[in-house]
Amino acid sequence: MAEASHSGICYGIDIGGTKIELVACDAALEVRHRRRIATPQGDYAGFLAALEALVADADAELGHSGSAIGIALPGVRDRRSGRQLSANVPALTGQGVAADLQARLRRPLHFGNDLQCFALSEAHGGAAEGYPSMFGAILGTGAGGGYCLQGRLVAGYNGLAGEWGHWSVPAHLLQRHGLPVLECACGLRGCVERYVSGSGLVALHGHLGGTAADAGAVIALADAGDARARQAMTVHLDLLGHSLAALVLILDPHVIVLGGGLSQHAPLYDALPAAVAAHLFNGVQVPPIVPPRFGDAGGARGAALLAWRPALS
Repeated sequence: MAEASHSGICYGIDIGGTKIELVACDAALEVRHRRRIATPQGDYAGFLAALEALVADADAELGHSGSAIGIALPGVRDRRSGRQLSANVPALTGQGVAADLQARLRRPLHFGNDLQCFALSEAHGGAAEGYPSMFGAILGTGAGGGYCLQGRLVAGYNGLAGEWGHWSVPAHLLQRHGLPVLECACGLRGCVERYVSGSGLVALHGHLGGTAADAGAVIALADAGDARARQAMTVHLDLLGHSLAALVLILDPHVIVLGGGLSQHAPLYDALPAAVAAHLFNGVQVPPIVPPRFGDAGGARGAALLAWRPALS
């Protein structure tokens, strides 16, 4: 597959709800430079300026100018208007992010979805290397993912293939656990990500009367024997198991690679196969569910891969 024509370095930028990461990669996807900054909140002009400064700093440090850039944007882009919808970075919603960045950065830009870029990275040299198909399931600030067949992204008609976080949790599961129907920033109600993401785990703990500030605190409390935290973890596992079972029934991937902060919780990999199997009919095998090889850097690396090999998207 043909590589992009440039100076030997491509940049990948991963834009998340809490951080923006830039990596500079050579043709072998070896990282030559990395920098993270906090995602500007509620300020679109500040967001554009921050990305421009991030690229300028990389240019200055590496002595490159005009390097092609892959940019992993959160959410989806309306293919007719070019405007972005982003539940986790609300400042981008309604903005022509791709056009505005192109005007500022003035170099070849290749855009992808942040979650899909994570999946692409893990399909190339990552935990899903060698599998005919894979699904990358992110469990971070939100929940979403990407699907690859033979190493190529399947983006879909709207470019949102893999947005499993915006399926609805079935009413019977909400009733089983006595949960409310939560509003989602996407405009829908009862979305999976409101319950199974890292922030969803915190919401479950809060619903049960807990006060943990983040998912790590819930896990630590559960490990220490706190009853509310343990119940939150049990409910979370059931809802996550159902959600991944639905992925198996729809896509039947050969492997599922977890990403995001919750992917670092090692006991999850022991518990998930049975939790998924509980929501599948007899005879359906749960595929391997594995941690990412590239951790939090996967989205940026996948974006750089888009810049090197645009035909993968």
